Amino acid sequence: MAEATHFSTVSIIALGVADLARARAFYEALGFAAGPGSSKDIAFFQIGGLVLSLFPRTLLAEDAGVADDGHGFDGVTLAHNYPSEAAVDAAMAHALAAGATLRKKPQKVFWGGYSGYFADPDGHLWEVAYNPFVKVDDHGIVTL
Repeated sequence: MAEATHFSTVSIIALGVADLARARAFYEALGFAAGPGSSKDIAFFQIGGLVLSLFPRTLLAEDAGVADDGHGFDGVTLAHNYPSEAAVDAAMAHALAAGATLRKKPQKVFWGGYSGYFADPDGHLWEVAYNPFVKVDDHGIVTL
């Protein structure tokens, strides 16, 4: 069988973190469970059909061959969609109780949905949203 050469899927999202133990504790407080291969040097969490990886920021930058200057918005957010506005509010409350920092209170947005943003302990932005134009199944899987 020929190997696929297209990029129609994503398998791992890696976040560079300042303090791996702190970041891992935060994500576990959100309800993520560390999976096989996790150690004191890296953490892996199964998130649906993807894996979220936490890796020390300096080592991730070194691995990618880029500067770890930590300046500015890096242009990336992670998002989780919910089936209702009430579920968005509950998810935001849970994230804040786990130690997240509120960046934008959930509210009606220009595109017809409802969303808000929080930051994890390293400043990675997460959007929690209700989008009336997509379906969210019982497992949190979004269908366009």
